[in-house]
Formats: sequence, C-alpha cells, structure tokens
Amino acid sequence: MWTSLVIGVVAYAVLIIGMFAFQRRLLYFPAKMTASPAAFGLAGMTELFLETPDNVRLQTWVQPARPGFPTILYFHGNAFHLGERAAWFKGFIDAGFGLVAVSYRGFGKSEGSPCELGIYIDARAAIDYAERQLNLSPRTLVYFGESLGTGVAVQMATERPPGLLVLQAPYTSVEKRAAEIYPFLIGVRHLARDKYNSLSKIGRVDAPILILHGANDAVIPLRHGEALFAAAKVPKSMMVYANTHHDDFTCAQITDPLKEAAVKHGLIKNVVS
Repeated sequence: MWTSLVIGVVAYAVLIIGMFAFQRRLLYFPAKMTASPAAFGLAGMTELFLETPDNVRLQTWVQPARPGFPTILYFHGNAFHLGERAAWFKGFIDAGFGLVAVSYRGFGKSEGSPCELGIYIDARAAIDYAERQLNLSPRTLVYFGESLGTGVAVQMATERPPGLLVLQAPYTSVEKRAAEIYPFLIGVRHLARDKYNSLSKIGRVDAPILILHGANDAVIPLRHGEALFAAAKVPKSMMVYANTHHDDFTCAQITDPLKEAAVKHGLIKNVVS
C-alpha cells in the first residue's frame, strides 16, 4: 500500500514539474507563414516589420482607414497567422476601418518566442507605431482582441485606453481556464507563469467595451465572457451568437456589431452609410 502511494505521489510530482517546465509549449502554438497580404487577397495592405525595445522584429500588416473611420489594432488568437483572418480583415477594410495587425513574437514571420510579457511588448510596439507613424491617438483606435489576444487587448486598454475595446471569445484568465481543463491537477492554476488575468483588470478599463461570444464555444465557454461583462464598467455591450462556436464567426458577426459600436461611441464621424 505504502509503495503504491509513494509511486503515485512521485508520478504526480513528476507530472506537475513537467507541466510547469513545459507550460509555454502547452499554452502557445505559433503558426508560421511565408506569404504576403496579396497572397490572401489583400493586395492593398502593406507588410512591414516593427522592432521592439528588446530587439525582436515583428511582422505587421497595415491598411489606412477611410476618412472619418477609426483604425483597428488587431491582437490575434492562438495557433493562427494573420493570413487566416484575411476574410475578417477584408470585412474591416471594406467597411472603412484602418488596420494594424501584428504577429506576436514567434508567430507568422516574427522573431522570438512567445510569453505574456513579451507579447505585451509587441502590442505596445504596434500601438506606438499607430501613434507615432500614423499620427493616431489611442482614443481614435479600436483594440480588437480575439481569444488569446483578448488578454493582450485588455492589458493594453488598462495602460492606454482606446476609443473602443472589442473582445471576441474572451477568457477570464489562463489560470481559471487551466483549472477547468485539468480539474484533477490540484493547484495547477497557481503554476501558470503567463496568467493574462483579464477578470482582475477589466474593471479598470476606461473605454467602451463590446464582447462577442459564441453560445456553443467549447474552447472558452460563454461563462468567461459573461463574467468579464459583469465585471466591466459601463458603457458596455455583449452579443451572444447561438449555434456559434469558438472560431467559426462569420465576417458579418464581427463587422456589423463593431461598426455599430464605433458609430455609437463617436469613432465613425460624418459618414453616410
């Protein structure tokens, strides 16, 4: 009996140590790419490379806004590269929005390896570019976070409030989701190096918030979006789509409420629909 108990304890300890040591490999799944925007039907977009303060080159796609429209800072999800959201980008552009979409370190053509603090550095570099090179103020920007990127967008919104914060399929924190996925691993939530704790931050966001969530999302369940919505300050709104999962949102499900919120909060001006 004691031998079995000792073996069980040792095996559990080895499992926990292994998960702690390799947790970033379990959290991040960087998708690589070699193509340019034109290969995805976005011939009008410019591809450039930003350099971060810690000397990491970041692949970035840029499209100027039409007069009277804001620019979207897009923070992507996990296991994606920018080309996989070409349909959304085309929808943003056709609606009149400008776009600055950055690939986090380790993703797409960007250098480096992902981690929470590093990705925050990448996001700040994108905002700096929008402000200094495109001469845009944060209040004329929309921060759009998708899945993993919602934690990035929330952090940026606490630092430099945008005109509008959009969160598509957001989670409360990596710790919370890890505890839900691995309930048999006692204390796993406390082992996370990269926490992205949006629930503890969203109440400090001084900007209008729009949350979009699929009712059938099994990757990040709807309760996460609902908890964030409850914790957020007004003005805020939330759209829940029946029969929609995590990554099967249509372009209209994204673009239509985004444009409506941008009009409502004064980011789109003097434009005839």
